[in-house]
Amino acid sequence: MDSIEDVYKEYAKSVYKFLLSKTFDSHLAEELTQETFFQAVKSIHKFEGKSDIFTWLCSNAKNQLYSYLKKNNKEILNLDEALEIQTESLENVYFSDFNKLEILKILHKFQEPLKEVMYLRITGDLSFKEIGEILGKNENWARVTFYRGKEKLIKEVKKHE
Repeated sequence: MDSIEDVYKEYAKSVYKFLLSKTFDSHLAEELTQETFFQAVKSIHKFEGKSDIFTWLCSNAKNQLYSYLKKNNKEILNLDEALEIQTESLENVYFSDFNKLEILKILHKFQEPLKEVMYLRITGDLSFKEIGEILGKNENWARVTFYRGKEKLIKEVKKHE
């Protein structure tokens, strides 16, 4: 990458999706994305290259989110806000026939890292490669974990019908 502008063009959308999967608020995710890149410019000298730039940016984004939550005395997951999110991923289209509140309640009971993979994919619309990078795993691990989560979710949804 030649400049921070190139880094922004390459990763801003993915950082936004990551933050959207955590906040369920498009305006807040946009604000935190901007703050993440502002802080990245200020602290680029601290980037040692030990991780991928995207992983470093997501780590910074998570720090921005936690600072915002602490400052505003808020929690990460608000199911009411989550229901308002409309994404275009194939998984959301597949699950669109089901009650989203019920799906989120079921997902909330899943164990980590399965729960986070499901949230990142369904609400954040992130690629399996991006999910793997965020969680320190590979793309195949994220794909398999999501598939297992989707199968588990389908079984749980059928139990509730």
